[in-house]
Amino acid sequence: MRLLVLGGSVFLSRAVAADAVSRGHEVVAANRGRSGPVPDGVRHVRLDRADAFPEALAAEGFDAVVDVSRTPSHVRRAVAALPDAHWVFVSTVNVYADDGDPGGPGVGRLREPEPGDVDGAENPEAYGAMKVACENTVREGAASAAVVRPGLIVGPGDPSGRFAYWPARLARVLDGAADVLAPGDPAAPVQVIDVRDLAAWAVDLAERRAEGTFDAVGPVTPIGDLLAAAARGVGAEPRWVWADDATLAAADVRPWSGERSLPLWLPRPEYDGMPAHDAGPALAAGLRPRPVEDTARDTLAWLRATPDAHVTGLTAAEEADVVAGLRRATKDSDSGV
Repeated sequence: MRLLVLGGSVFLSRAVAADAVSRGHEVVAANRGRSGPVPDGVRHVRLDRADAFPEALAAEGFDAVVDVSRTPSHVRRAVAALPDAHWVFVSTVNVYADDGDPGGPGVGRLREPEPGDVDGAENPEAYGAMKVACENTVREGAASAAVVRPGLIVGPGDPSGRFAYWPARLARVLDGAADVLAPGDPAAPVQVIDVRDLAAWAVDLAERRAEGTFDAVGPVTPIGDLLAAAARGVGAEPRWVWADDATLAAADVRPWSGERSLPLWLPRPEYDGMPAHDAGPALAAGLRPRPVEDTARDTLAWLRATPDAHVTGLTAAEEADVVAGLRRATKDSDSGV
C-alpha cells in the first residue's frame, strides 16, 4: 500500500506513519518540517497546508490517506487533490453537541459544521464544529472513507501532558509521596485510547479500505479502576485521597488539563457523556486497546527519557496544600467545629 500521512512528525500521525512503515508499506509523510523528524523509513515531503496542494505530490497516486487536520480549508484542498484514495479521517468526540449525552454515531446530535478556518486560540468552541465540516468534506469528496472520533488519546509522546500527569505523579509514590489526590467519584466513567492502538487501527482501516464512522474509544472504565491500573503499571501503591466535585472546585482545582488541574476529572453531570461513548462498534471493527497498566508503564519510561516532556496538572506543592485542607476539614468535622 502507498500511504500518505498528512502530518507524520507528532504523536498520533507519527505513530500512524511508524506503524505503517513497520508493516512494509510505502509511506510518505507530508508536513512543514517544523515539529521534528518523521520515523525511519518514511519519506518526508515538505508541505504547508495553507498553500495549494502540490500537483507533483497528488500525481504520485496513493492508495490511502490518513489525515488528522482540524482546518476545513486544508482538508478541502487535500481531498480535491486525492479523491480516488481511501481516506481515514481522525476527528474527535467533540463533534457531539451535548457533552452530557454519550450517544455515538447515528445517535448523538452533532454541532453545526463550521466551514471557515477559525482560530482555535480565540474560539476553542469552534474545534468540534470545524471537525464536523472536515468529516463532511471527506465523506462527500473521497472515493471511500472511514471517520474515527477519538476521545482522550494517551501514551508515549503525548504533547498535551494530560494522562502523563498520572504516571508522573504515581512515580513520586515510590519516593515517599504516597498520599495521592484523586478526583470526583471513583465510580465515574472514563475512557482513554493508547496512541499506538489508535494508530494501528487507522492503518488497518486503510489496508482494508473499511468504511464507516466510529467513536475511537476504549471501554468505559470507572476512574477508580483506571487509576488503580495506572498505579500497578508504574509499580506504586498509593493512598488515594478522594475529593468530590464540590470540594475540588472550592479548592480551585480545575478539571481536565492546565494549571492547577487534576487531569481526567470532568465535572458531573455536565460531562457525563464525553467519557462514556460506546466502544462496541470500534472494537467490532478491529480496534484493540491494550491494558492501561502497559500505557502507564510506557508513558513513565517516555517521561524519564524525555526531560522536556510537557506534563499538565497540579504541582506537588499545590496537591499537598489541597490534601492538607481536606484533612483539616475532616478533623474539624469530626470534632464538631
